[in-house]
Amino acid sequence: MSAGVHAITTGYFPRWDKDLLFNILNNIHDVVLVIDADTTIVYANEAYARILGVPVAKVLGRRLDIIEPKSGAINLLRTGKPAESREDFLASLGINVVGSSFLIYQEKKVIGCVSIFKNVTEVVELDRKLQQTRGVADYLKEQLEQWEQLPLSFKEYIGQNTRLKETLVLAAKVARTNSTVLILGESGVGKDVLARAIHNSSRRKEMPMIKVNCAAIPDNLLESELFGYEDGAFTGAKKEGKYGKFELAHNGTIFLDEIGDMSLAMQAKLLRVLQEKEFERVGGTKTLKVDIRVIAATNRDLESMITAGTFRSDLYYRLNIVDLYLTPLRERKDDIKALSKTFLDKFSRRIGHELTISPEVERFFHKYDWPGNIRELQNVLEHASIVCNSKSIEIQHLPARIIPVNHDSIRFKDKSNNAKEVVAMAERELILSVLDNNANNRTKAMKALGFSRRTFYNKLHQYGIQ
Repeated sequence: MSAGVHAITTGYFPRWDKDLLFNILNNIHDVVLVIDADTTIVYANEAYARILGVPVAKVLGRRLDIIEPKSGAINLLRTGKPAESREDFLASLGINVVGSSFLIYQEKKVIGCVSIFKNVTEVVELDRKLQQTRGVADYLKEQLEQWEQLPLSFKEYIGQNTRLKETLVLAAKVARTNSTVLILGESGVGKDVLARAIHNSSRRKEMPMIKVNCAAIPDNLLESELFGYEDGAFTGAKKEGKYGKFELAHNGTIFLDEIGDMSLAMQAKLLRVLQEKEFERVGGTKTLKVDIRVIAATNRDLESMITAGTFRSDLYYRLNIVDLYLTPLRERKDDIKALSKTFLDKFSRRIGHELTISPEVERFFHKYDWPGNIRELQNVLEHASIVCNSKSIEIQHLPARIIPVNHDSIRFKDKSNNAKEVVAMAERELILSVLDNNANNRTKAMKALGFSRRTFYNKLHQYGIQ
């Protein structure tokens, strides 16, 4: 047998013209592999070593069902059903291949199988990057379309509060690293804004930051949302499968908001991704590796949850490499004036004239506890900017739910000198307050106000109350 020919001589190959046959096979650019009925590798051409990087002598005589039990050739021998242009993942080599397998017959008896395939790992990786880019584009498009429904945000943190500054200085330091960050704080303090600031100051800023609200997605859907799924993974799944948020965030940042609302089962799966940087899609068997930076946030007391057995301690310590605590607004009231000006500047551009808060409103804001924090302040000022017909926001322009019903400003601070207008405004605010106190239950509000049904609904229509 001539040099460069790699085969175990069996009775299945005729002795005449062997060299010509092997020369033909060795000149094929794709891998040619022949196995017998017992799956023993009896031939591999020179492309095997060139493409797969494994000397042919190392595989001759070895059983393919041991090396690659899930390969197309093994499946063909077991089922007898050929599958042309089948894509396979060779786990022993960690590469993707595509090709065809054909049965070898002798007197109608199967004596082996021929596989012809090529390494398409680079193509698969390019396709993965393309799909990731498309997925990220779709995600960003969804975010853009939802922008009008999202709360108004701001690009930088506003204020001079000492505790806030300390948090931001630490955030700026950790942003330059690749460490996992845990942001703690009440709802409405701006945890998502801080997460975005960290990402935008990191080495990954040119790549996407993908946000997942763990509290907003039902637990039975969260796994497929995070890890994606393969075709046919479950009823209703897309035919082509779907990329998960971890794949979309590859080389970028994933922001896991409300991490404290994740179930224990999902916590275990998340822990593996954080430790190993790998996962499988729902319904898939291929292990996918990702390079991501994780930022998590919660308004819950995770240490108390650990004690109660509702949050895993190992996940907590994996997430809590660096923790950043955002102070609630009631503890940084020295920033209320600056925050109010920032919001009002934006609302002023929207309505077309300048807006300011009166000294009385400023005093009231400093007395109020702001349970909804910065988000509540933003919403209160947005409400006031719509209701106010002048440049100065007064007490009566604020939502009724935050003002005592008997507040003098409701009755006397309106610019109008018309008694009917002042009374109507007071009555409107009273109705809104009673509705708010009764969780918008109109029947209860009607009884509390002492109105008949007809009078009550006439008042709602008169004052434009939805």
